[in-house]
Amino acid sequence: MQPSRILQALQYRRLRLTTKDVNKGYYKGTRTGSMGRHTRYGGYRIEWSKVRTYVCPSLDGFKLTPFVTKKMEPTRGVYEGYKEGPKDPKLYLARWKAENGLD
Repeated sequence: MQPSRILQALQYRRLRLTTKDVNKGYYKGTRTGSMGRHTRYGGYRIEWSKVRTYVCPSLDGFKLTPFVTKKMEPTRGVYEGYKEGPKDPKLYLARWKAENGLD
């Protein structure tokens, strides 16, 4: 028994394996690693020793600047009359009607 001509081609063998190239049961993964483990009850428990933590170095004396100037004050929305503030559905509908008109 011989493999098909496509599999015999040297160029095809140099390509990475995909899940379509092999039989079922092959799991390639994403090289991200696990951050915990599955419990026997169907849940997932995070193991905090496995969670990635990124530490930002001190940026004092850093020559590059952000795209937004530091001189600009934070802008705040006006949500007077809306009970839930920016999450109020009435605010969403009023803004949609103002931007798109009435149907």
